[in-house]
Amino acid sequence: MDSFGMMALAGFPPLFFLLLVVGCTARPLYPLPSKIINGERQPLQTSRPYNIAHRGSNGEFPEETAAAYLRAIEEGTDFIETDILSSKDGVLICNHDVTLDDTTDIANHKEFANRKTTYEVQGVNTTGFFVGMESVLPTSFISCFLITPEYDHVVLLVDFTLQELKTLRVNQRYKFRDQQYNRKFSIITFEEYISIALDAPRVVGIYPEIKNPVFINQHVKWHDGKKFEDKFVDTLKKYGYHGSYLSKDWLKQPAFIQSFAPTSLVYVSNLTDLPKIFLIDDITTLTEDTKQTYWDITSDAYLDYIKEYVVGIGPWKDTVVPVINNYMQTPTDLVAKAHARDLQVHPYTFRNENSFLHFDFHQDPYQEYSYWFNKIGVDGLFTDFTGSVHLYQEWASPLSKDEGDGDEAKASKLLHQIKSLLSS
Repeated sequence: MDSFGMMALAGFPPLFFLLLVVGCTARPLYPLPSKIINGERQPLQTSRPYNIAHRGSNGEFPEETAAAYLRAIEEGTDFIETDILSSKDGVLICNHDVTLDDTTDIANHKEFANRKTTYEVQGVNTTGFFVGMESVLPTSFISCFLITPEYDHVVLLVDFTLQELKTLRVNQRYKFRDQQYNRKFSIITFEEYISIALDAPRVVGIYPEIKNPVFINQHVKWHDGKKFEDKFVDTLKKYGYHGSYLSKDWLKQPAFIQSFAPTSLVYVSNLTDLPKIFLIDDITTLTEDTKQTYWDITSDAYLDYIKEYVVGIGPWKDTVVPVINNYMQTPTDLVAKAHARDLQVHPYTFRNENSFLHFDFHQDPYQEYSYWFNKIGVDGLFTDFTGSVHLYQEWASPLSKDEGDGDEAKASKLLHQIKSLLSS
């Protein structure tokens, strides 16, 4: 492991242990490293594409947990990414899904058994803990459901208070990934997530998503009359996040605001000067707010419009480079169109497992990273395996200390680093 990783290892075990003890239920009671003026923390790197920890290092730990974010910071991520939803009592939380079945142990909680709901799915009755439908779910997912669009008979995530959600424990989403950490970590709040970044031994950015804003604003009402987007930005301001991209304030506490809902991004542009990223799904999918296809909003005319509010786009990688029968086709001109408008491109999601790799990369995730960084020319990417991206970038960087060494020495070092990562 390089000196960067050793520095992180030295600083994080005490914090990691404390988070496990207190269950991430409150602000820490010890002096925050980020608040102690004992010299400058290592700044955010801006000389190469951003390594964005998609839901934390969730290739190793259950997603969107304190452990996943701490691991990502240890492995060298630039930004930790999360999805923000709301509990019944209006507390902003980190959770991707609008259902709880796939990533929590809710099935073991008999006290919530009466909150199960049955729907007809492709002609078969399917029972689960549904937490919202229609505009809440991606079109590609909801098209499989034969349901009424009404919410009256649906158990929603907003029917769970924060206290109830804190009784659940998070599980690994994919069965082929490490299961040893199942039921060890709780759902965390937006504020707890921010604390993890601020407490890091170096400057680590945050990358929160305004998740399903149409749905949240329909079902959660705050006493002060504010909207979900208002509460989202208020939380960022509370912890000192502000400043335009690459400004002095931004570099001190970097943050990108992301959303699939363009109206939310336009709305928050009047609340904060923090940089925004417009997320883009499959071109046939409809946006949840404007009901346009992503084919429509990748047009020249729409990019000319949205560039006034965002600094970049975050497209699904198969929207950038179409795939047929698991083989990549000719890249689209989306990256060129974005760069021509001075928009960054941060595609999603990069995963190491062979089941997620296209045949073109011969079961080698490092070939995939090389392709996207060097041929497509992206400005950052979302990955479940931040350690792998960091190792690739360290090895491939022209600023590497081993620049004068031969390729054989570089390859040997990379293999050693990979071995160290796998054994740690």
